[in-house]
Amino acid sequence: MDWDNLRFFLELSRAGKLTVAARRLGVDHTTVARRLQALEKSIGAQLLVREPSGYRLTEAGHGLLPQAEAMESACKVIEKRLAGAEDNLSGKVRIGATEGYGSTLLTSQLVELNSRHPHLGVDLLAVPRALQLSRHEADIVITLERPDRGPYLVTRLTDYVLRLYASKDYLAEHEPIRTRDDLRQHALVGYVDDLLYSKELQYLDEIGRPLHMALRCTSILAQQRAVAEGAGLAILPAFAASEDPSLQPVLAGEIEFVRTFWMLMPTELKDIARMRTTWDFLREKADASQAVLMGRVG
Repeated sequence: MDWDNLRFFLELSRAGKLTVAARRLGVDHTTVARRLQALEKSIGAQLLVREPSGYRLTEAGHGLLPQAEAMESACKVIEKRLAGAEDNLSGKVRIGATEGYGSTLLTSQLVELNSRHPHLGVDLLAVPRALQLSRHEADIVITLERPDRGPYLVTRLTDYVLRLYASKDYLAEHEPIRTRDDLRQHALVGYVDDLLYSKELQYLDEIGRPLHMALRCTSILAQQRAVAEGAGLAILPAFAASEDPSLQPVLAGEIEFVRTFWMLMPTELKDIARMRTTWDFLREKADASQAVLMGRVG
């Protein structure tokens, strides 16, 4: 098998378009197509299929990709040793995370990762749903639930604290809240029950269902915004709510939830340099953010 052909396969799988891959490789687009055809012929399987939106990996392509990337990583290690201290980590890493953690903490952290490794490209999917590694939606996923099974590398990334919050203006304009029973007379903001993507987000039964739900939303950031605008009270992660000076904890010390973020990666990716570097970086930043995650600042 010609390693040079694998290089063309990798670049096209990342770029998705012949012209983009050709530009990155410094060749004509017909050369990229010819190299791909030569590789597919030597393997005896189609690796990429052309669609209106660009090239998509086939099942055989998904199977070859980790091995090809491992070979690429090995070459990069050799190049790095030959070049001395120059950073040669490159390629793309797609990280899936919960909306709150991804938008509030990960964004700035990933800017730092990029400054350490300028040739590394990162896709951040910070969405209010569970991303599926089995569907190749991401390379590394930060989620609320540990999988029961699967060919995954799994680590307990960090615990974090959630508390009940309201805006200072809301509290000044409404009846005081001294006990949990008082909460029933106040409007709450929360998730849409039948669209919850994790059982770990079921808080209301633990504090008592209110008489009135002011707003239900699938987005935790939208909930926080609604609370800041005076819509009512909500259970929010302290790492996000503590950044908003208009918000104040309610029944602090009495109502508090601890949840866990798990980090997952397919075991087939663990030996790829850029994946391992990103994995270790995310663990490093989670460890360094414990005060914020556990609500000890703000």
